[in-house]
Amino acid sequence: MNEHIRNFCIIAHIDHGKSTLADQLLLRAGAISSREFHAQFLDNMDLERERGITIKARAVNMVIGIEGESYSLNLIDTPGHVDFSYEVSRSLEACEGALLIVDASQGVEAQTVANTYLALEAGLEIIPVLNKVDLDSARPEEVIRELEHTFGFKPEEIVRCSAKSGLGIDDVLAAVAHRVPPPRGDPATALRALIFDSTYDDYRGVIIYVRLVDGSVGAGDVMQMMSTGRTWEVLEVGCFSAMQMESKKRLHAGEVGYVICNIKSLGDVHIGDTLTRREQAASVRPLPGYKEPLHMVYCGLYPTNNADYELLRKALDKLHLNDCSFSYEPESSEALGFGFRCGFLGLLHMEIVQERLERESDIDLVQTAPNVTYEVSDKHGKVHHIDSPSKLPEDGMIEEMREPVMKVSLLIPADCIGTLMKLCEDRRGVYRNTDYISETRVILTYELPLAEIVYDFYDLLKSATRGYGTMDYELLEYRSAQLVRLRILVNGVEVDALTAIMHRSNCERRGRKLLQRLRREIPRHQFKIPLQAAIGGRIVAREDIAPMRKDVIAKCYGGDISRKRKLLDKQKEGKKRMKSIGNVEIPQKAFMAVLSVGDEDESKPGKR
Repeated sequence: MNEHIRNFCIIAHIDHGKSTLADQLLLRAGAISSREFHAQFLDNMDLERERGITIKARAVNMVIGIEGESYSLNLIDTPGHVDFSYEVSRSLEACEGALLIVDASQGVEAQTVANTYLALEAGLEIIPVLNKVDLDSARPEEVIRELEHTFGFKPEEIVRCSAKSGLGIDDVLAAVAHRVPPPRGDPATALRALIFDSTYDDYRGVIIYVRLVDGSVGAGDVMQMMSTGRTWEVLEVGCFSAMQMESKKRLHAGEVGYVICNIKSLGDVHIGDTLTRREQAASVRPLPGYKEPLHMVYCGLYPTNNADYELLRKALDKLHLNDCSFSYEPESSEALGFGFRCGFLGLLHMEIVQERLERESDIDLVQTAPNVTYEVSDKHGKVHHIDSPSKLPEDGMIEEMREPVMKVSLLIPADCIGTLMKLCEDRRGVYRNTDYISETRVILTYELPLAEIVYDFYDLLKSATRGYGTMDYELLEYRSAQLVRLRILVNGVEVDALTAIMHRSNCERRGRKLLQRLRREIPRHQFKIPLQAAIGGRIVAREDIAPMRKDVIAKCYGGDISRKRKLLDKQKEGKKRMKSIGNVEIPQKAFMAVLSVGDEDESKPGKR
């Protein structure tokens, strides 16, 4: 039975045609009819269709006849953005093969390289597919040479197609059937099923997505989670069709499907766990599972209305089951009240989670400025992982601070090397190597602090390369650096939501830029408002918001100057009393000012 099962996924750089190809495969296999078809069929979130990107991996089963043989194809459509590489790694664990899609007009990109190496590490059979070959701007021969040089693919191995028009789709299906190996596993041995994803249904509880490695499972079996030891009775099993979940009597080794066990508690399912039968648990060896997601960016999420705190907690609980790659824990802020400290894989991931929370739960959120995780060694030799400036120990207790340094691969046009090297040097980058994949395109490798690339580096890259540059990054190590806590004081009061950790060399410049932005964002009051950026007890930058003032000497025409001075002094005393008891109201948009601190930096590439 396993001989006719093929488990494969689609990997590629963002916008190279993964979802469009998946649509065509479903049409050709008859999984959906032309009447039911619509673009981005597997992307069932409105957010995915609006942005034109895949956020959540989707599994679907297709049964198709190829050269007189019937094959059961289990396809997983994966995201392409670097922030969602965790979704890709989970999908690879459930497959034996991968379709590597490359745009014939854009060629090999940074995420193409990263995803290919992920698939190679997972031991998958990779089928290179050249997409969009019918475009006028396509350069298939040049892109084939790039694939040959970068990955060592032979030209005859590369399948040419056009997902938009349907050209070459039969060749892609034939390559999957003939080149992807069938799953290994014995249906007669003890059950071992890998949990690679899950979702939550209000009526059926937690729906577990599994890949059966050995054995079989059906309704009535009593399952045990090997990491927690919890047991559940299986109510329903089945596979994924394009339109809905189709129930089956049993799932067998090699198949991909779902299991429903009436699990209501959101914390009872762990992605990467091994599912087995209760009576076999003592003799079964757990599957390797997955690496824990590494959170690169942290920020605070607070409800605009403090009464919505419990609603936000429930919304995070529910979303975390569908996306276990972000973390959250309660925190409080003097300026914003009660909220949650959340960890994300990147800035796009952070933006997507916030938008999903607001849409799906109808909660208005305030998001604080994002920051990365640092390692801090104190005087007692203890190492702390700091994901919030408020958690930083006192200055006298800090022995050493270390920041995450990334290995960044920049795939850029050859004529942009100088501009990108200047940008990386300005961001404290360390040059590693340059690799020409063709006469016009190079891979530039640098070591860069994550704090220097997490905000606007990608935008600057696109600007400097006229939109042709792409990047991928991975954690290299935590490296010692001169890091300090930059405090922001408004009217003499520290605003914890605007405090940031940054390199000492950048504090004065970034602090002044931030204060200039805050001066524009905070409305004028009846009294003068000083804005200060401080390191410890030293003020490194200051801006003032002028007060709104009535022209009290407008009624004075001529006469002695002492009358005018008396009116001005009286006004001055009133402003002083008002300042001592007045509160400064900071608008919500000011809390995101840190993100745009560099917007007016004239040294940016592409700025004139």
